[in-house]
Amino acid sequence: MKIFQSILFFCFFTILFSCKNPTDKNAERNTVELITVKNTQFYKGEKPYYFVGTNYWYGPLIAAKNIGDRERLLKELDLMKEIGIDNLRILVGAEGDGGDSRVHPALQYEQGKYNEDLLDGLDFLLAEMRKRNMYAVLYLNNNWIWSGGMSQYLEWNGYGTVPNPFLPEYSWDQYMNYTKQFHSCEPCKEAFFNHVKFIIGRTNTYTGIKYTEDNAIMSWQVANEPRVLMTPDHEEAFANWLNKTVDLIESLDATHLISTGAEGKASYLQDIAMYERLHSNKNIDYLTMHMWPKNWGWYNIDNETQSTATSIEKANAYMNEHIVVAQKLQKPIVMSEFGFPREKESLSPTASIENRNNFYKAIFERITESKKEQGVLAGLNFWGFAGFAKTNPESGKWQHGNDFSADPPQEPQGLNSVFATDTLTLALIKKANKTLTK
Repeated sequence: MKIFQSILFFCFFTILFSCKNPTDKNAERNTVELITVKNTQFYKGEKPYYFVGTNYWYGPLIAAKNIGDRERLLKELDLMKEIGIDNLRILVGAEGDGGDSRVHPALQYEQGKYNEDLLDGLDFLLAEMRKRNMYAVLYLNNNWIWSGGMSQYLEWNGYGTVPNPFLPEYSWDQYMNYTKQFHSCEPCKEAFFNHVKFIIGRTNTYTGIKYTEDNAIMSWQVANEPRVLMTPDHEEAFANWLNKTVDLIESLDATHLISTGAEGKASYLQDIAMYERLHSNKNIDYLTMHMWPKNWGWYNIDNETQSTATSIEKANAYMNEHIVVAQKLQKPIVMSEFGFPREKESLSPTASIENRNNFYKAIFERITESKKEQGVLAGLNFWGFAGFAKTNPESGKWQHGNDFSADPPQEPQGLNSVFATDTLTLALIKKANKTLTK
């Protein structure tokens, strides 16, 4: 009888324990509410979701166990959370073994071969974001050489050396003409599709949650600034690749949102009609646009006050043009990149940020107005958050071993970066996000 009772007790507690674990796991999965799209708005659970977020492309690198700086990462995530930032746009990882003008180390150092430390870093970052109820927008490729991207796939598949436009012997036209071949290169596309399957099919080693079931992922983004390059006849090959990629992501993960990562019409030869055509795919859940007043010639270092005002005027016009397309397609739109330099384009963290703050304030007003009106402009990701990075204003561009900051390796470090010491900018962000969460 005692043996029989012991067996009964053992079975009872075994059943109880086996039932408890899935319940706890399901509770853990549901602590972060899924971001969805309803009636041209983002929803966080049952409430509309509008946000001022940031670009944090280097997050998985400093999250890596061996080459990273997890102490810095956690401090930065906590600071962002404190000022209401809960939306981070993140590069999944770089390709190839680049020089000082490229991200190093790379996640995919050879085609189909991955740096396990950086995969672990991506897992750790998502796990820590999850703890803070933060959301990741993960982009899977890059039009630009600074992270390898499309041009690296071409080099891997026999198209010759990438004509790096940051070297004196090559031009931007040479780089663009080289990179446009990616969209019609079958082995390149196959390798990229395999990469997409590999990343989306991953299970987080820290949480045990499949990426496809992780609500801390808001969306998959096809690439950073994928472009129709040089001439209109490139649209056909580009559209074919874009639609196949979008449909592949949808087939792998029907839960999370999908966006292209486009700059707006700047990605499509300044043709707003082309932008509309290329975002009509029903599996593209929301639109994106980017804005760079300095790069686009709106901002003039010799007349900063006036050119800041001009930049604000042109920014509003640019946003309006794309908002019309979003309304027509009945999809939300996010300005997922915008940057503005410090006074005189200084790289010093102590240089004045008055002009930048004036520009930011004007852009933040647009998102708060949109929320009041239940508008399609649903989010902003400024470029970018550098947090506690230590940069050297004298050295300029990034070199191996330097801290990662918001500015990519090929650009002057600190130019568009928002540091933890930029308290006035952080206060503007906090105020905007407080308004958006009321």
